[in-house]
Amino acid sequence: MSEPRPTRVVLGISGASGAAIGVAIAEKLAAAKIETHLVVSRAGERTLVHEVGPQALGRLRNLVHATHAIEDIGAAIASGSFASAGMIVAPCSMRTLGAIAATIPSDLLTRAADVHLKERRPLVLIARETPLHLGQLRAMTAVTEYGAIVMPPMPAFYLKPVSVAAIVEEIAGRALALLRLPGVAAPAEWTGEGGSP
Repeated sequence: MSEPRPTRVVLGISGASGAAIGVAIAEKLAAAKIETHLVVSRAGERTLVHEVGPQALGRLRNLVHATHAIEDIGAAIASGSFASAGMIVAPCSMRTLGAIAATIPSDLLTRAADVHLKERRPLVLIARETPLHLGQLRAMTAVTEYGAIVMPPMPAFYLKPVSVAAIVEEIAGRALALLRLPGVAAPAEWTGEGGSP
């Protein structure tokens, strides 16, 4: 009898604002001991340095099981035979979302996303842009029709967050909840007006 496959998640970080969300997701996956495979675009690397700090990429690499180069189309995560519980792109730039919508994978990040769609595995795109033009909205519609979940990083103001860090943590938790992973704590739940979150 074959051994059960490990629970794995692919984490993509592209070059949109909100890089701290990707870092928070990696931290939560590491805490839950979930095997995580990371791929970061060149623009994503720049955004990590600018928004999180010069040590961000090194910290990320220490949190995950494997880091794959953006141009390595031959990496394990480029194949449908590499089983995973899902993929999150956090943040997901409009360029990345457009490439996924057009089904033209131009690098490992968009190829891995395309693989998740074709294998009917969860793909969560934390799409970061505002305001949106019609082409971007159509791209979001297209990826949703293909089976992806578009999750703009909207704060849950009803939880009364007291810091940007609290907002980042809550968005990261909500994204992970969509994958229904074992051992990953669920985000705070709305208990109704007058209740305590």
